[in-house]
Amino acid sequence: MEAHQVIEQTARNAYGRLLSYLAVNWRDLQAVEDAIGDAFLAALETWPKIGIPDKPEAWLVTAARRQLIDRARRTRVSESALPTLITMSEDAQRLASSSAGFPDERLRMMFLCTHPAIDPAMRTPLMLQTVLGINAARIASAFIVKPSTMSQRLTRVKAKIRAERITFELPDEEEISNRLGSVLETIYAAYGSGWDEAVIADSPRRRLAEEAIFLGRLLLQFAPRQPEVNGLLALMLYCEARREARHDGKGDFIPLSEQDCARWEQNLILEAERYLHIASQAGEIGRFQLMAAIQSVHAQRLRTGRTEWEAVAQLYEGLTHISPTLGALVSRAAAVAEAYGSEHGIALLEAIPSAEVVSYQPYWALAGHLYKRMQRKEDAHSAYSRAIGLSTDVSIRQFLSRQATEI
Repeated sequence: MEAHQVIEQTARNAYGRLLSYLAVNWRDLQAVEDAIGDAFLAALETWPKIGIPDKPEAWLVTAARRQLIDRARRTRVSESALPTLITMSEDAQRLASSSAGFPDERLRMMFLCTHPAIDPAMRTPLMLQTVLGINAARIASAFIVKPSTMSQRLTRVKAKIRAERITFELPDEEEISNRLGSVLETIYAAYGSGWDEAVIADSPRRRLAEEAIFLGRLLLQFAPRQPEVNGLLALMLYCEARREARHDGKGDFIPLSEQDCARWEQNLILEAERYLHIASQAGEIGRFQLMAAIQSVHAQRLRTGRTEWEAVAQLYEGLTHISPTLGALVSRAAAVAEAYGSEHGIALLEAIPSAEVVSYQPYWALAGHLYKRMQRKEDAHSAYSRAIGLSTDVSIRQFLSRQATEI
């Protein structure tokens, strides 16, 4: 493999780990990002000449660490961090000469990004960018805002961290519970971002879904008794169990209700059931537990041959009471339509403010489906057209196009 390919692969696979390893010991997040950027530039210039190092990540950390030390000595702003950086340099050198894996500080970094001085609304976007390496455009899509808006918000957060010299310190045990929500949201958002392309073996987004599950397992070791941690891991595993069944042999999309459950990964479903059971023992209902419980009902089709839509609708009712997100409201409408009829579902769907759904593809896909059932052909065509235009997945666009032609 050529040097440029290794550098690109390392940037894709390890950027978040490199940044987290440096940033947990350094207060200036922008300086760390700049140092890592300079290290990658140095690699682009150097590796084609000297060859690819045996431990690319350790080489990059050492190069970035030099940049940070040089910056600290020039500015004399962060002298207190110099001993730590020197120790990290020694650690990187040891890693370069050993078979040990590079330390993963991402979970710790995620908790650092929940500092009280950071706007709660920006904690998850900040983690997604710095810890998981997701660009501003994809984060903006997840939060249904313009890429330029998200980019400006992230820049302001980093400027605040730098200007106010916010020190990244791990919260104490009591405070961890208060900060846990943002970390859970970030892992879930990362999984959701990777879910659409999870079926593509070499897709960077499939790797993102796998990383989210890895971080969920890591978080479970850190907080094994937190019910929402168990709930989130169960939710992701239920979804992951269905990955291969979402497309047929030709790559065509298959909706959940039509999937062959024999293709679901039963071991993952059993593991998810175990985590959901542990969560239920705490007696504290939360968002991720309810979402996992919904997936559990769907998973029962593997044994019963049918979906208990009334149970799904009831669970969505509870979910929208504690977390009325746009996704939950649309999904509740879908479940109610299956359980009690399309008219009831479309009434819930049309009750959602139109300004909120202009660019929300699942809304228009469901609207097309329900209008089609109700023989409202013109409305169905219009909704399907909107949904197709908003779909980024080719297989889903093709599926919706087929549905539209059958009206």
